[in-house]
Amino acid sequence: MSRIPRQRLNAFLDMLAAERGAARNTLDAYERDISDYLVFLGGKPLEGVSADEIRGWLADLAARGLKASSAARRLSAVRQFHRFLYTEGLSPGDPAAAIQGPRQGRPLPKVITIDAVDRLLGAAREACERAGTTPAARLRALRMRCLVEMLYATGLRVSELIALPLSAATTRERFLIVRGKGDKERLVPLNEAARLAARAWLEALNEAGQGGTRWLFPSDGESGHLTRQAFGRELKALGGAAGLPGAPLSPHVLRHAFASHLLQNGADLRVVQELLGHADIATTQIYTHVLDERLKSMVRDLHPLADGE
Repeated sequence: MSRIPRQRLNAFLDMLAAERGAARNTLDAYERDISDYLVFLGGKPLEGVSADEIRGWLADLAARGLKASSAARRLSAVRQFHRFLYTEGLSPGDPAAAIQGPRQGRPLPKVITIDAVDRLLGAAREACERAGTTPAARLRALRMRCLVEMLYATGLRVSELIALPLSAATTRERFLIVRGKGDKERLVPLNEAARLAARAWLEALNEAGQGGTRWLFPSDGESGHLTRQAFGRELKALGGAAGLPGAPLSPHVLRHAFASHLLQNGADLRVVQELLGHADIATTQIYTHVLDERLKSMVRDLHPLADGE
């Protein structure tokens, strides 16, 4: 495999680990599946790949005797890889978007409970108030509290959250205007806890002499703002401090929690669709399936006649 495709694959795997909390075994499976695809392409630049070439790879998998379910899994990995390249501006298009594969059952999103979110937020607040911490440690704690409060209050995509402008901390409105996928703008709510956390973070940032930036979460990296990977690592560490070491915890999981907890408390599906920035309500409907599964589990565990089925 040539150097540039390898770099693109490594960047994709880093995103999966940080944004989605993918485990090592999962990352290894993605790497194997996409490496097989890249070997088939024979070093062709990824930005020049066509849908026909992806279909040719699928035909090659079938000729090798791969089962339809295995081919569907590999196609899913390649679809996500090409979508990542497109959204990151590394490819002018997404050739995998038009590819039809075997229909597979859609996995339910990982969601944590309201109690788990409360514990996470509590740990973030306690870290800010802990006596004896160094100025640098307190600054990191205030940033983490702001990130978690704002993510759970708004349901933003992690890419939208880390790239918020500094003005997000100074708005007097109870909402933010966010520019998301497809360059579309939408309104998202901003509760008082998130507003207070943002103001506290901004004050600390100014006191540290780091407030002269366009980003709410600045860094010294190439983008100028916090990376998804850094946020993902710090969120996992916060989960450990909150007593949630085994919980499926990532920025994406908190976005899922925002949506499922709203629906759990009676929010309208169309409203949640707008808040999440989903173009298709079918994407949002997956959260109703999570609630259905929880209700079935509750009946199974608690109904007095469940054992007699």
